[in-house]
Amino acid sequence: MCDENMRGCRFDIHDVALHADAIHRGGGQVIPTARRVLYACELTGKPALQEPIFLVEIQTPDDVVGPIYQTMTQRRGIVNEEVPVSGTPLVNMKCYLPVGESFGFTQALRAATSGRAFPQCVFDHWEQLNGDPMEPDSSANKIVEKIRKRKGLKAGIPALDNFIDKL
Repeated sequence: MCDENMRGCRFDIHDVALHADAIHRGGGQVIPTARRVLYACELTGKPALQEPIFLVEIQTPDDVVGPIYQTMTQRRGIVNEEVPVSGTPLVNMKCYLPVGESFGFTQALRAATSGRAFPQCVFDHWEQLNGDPMEPDSSANKIVEKIRKRKGLKAGIPALDNFIDKL
């Protein structure tokens, strides 16, 4: 869909008919055909998108926790843990933030807290994105379209006909 690496895919090959002549069974003949078949299988197999998620650790004074929640909510972030540091007015927060929403996050957080929050982002896990990328106007489809445009690919997910009629 986006010309990206796939995760969690398995293709079961049940039957193959190869050419009788060994010269026609090389990688140059088999791989392009197999690629088209696997792409067609992907499109018929209910594909879904995954997005990378950052674990954001924020150390901040306890009086600016509210603006942190607001900034995280605006960027689809989730506050996972809020632990006060004993003997100090500081709070350690652990949040999950989609990597796609993290661009400009540090500046937005510093602006919301007057420079009193200090985030550290580190990759944590992959999470399935809500929505069906094959359904027009879904959130997942809009992301696919943005990625295709950024990469200079033709607009729209290729139709199944693009792979089947060549077989």
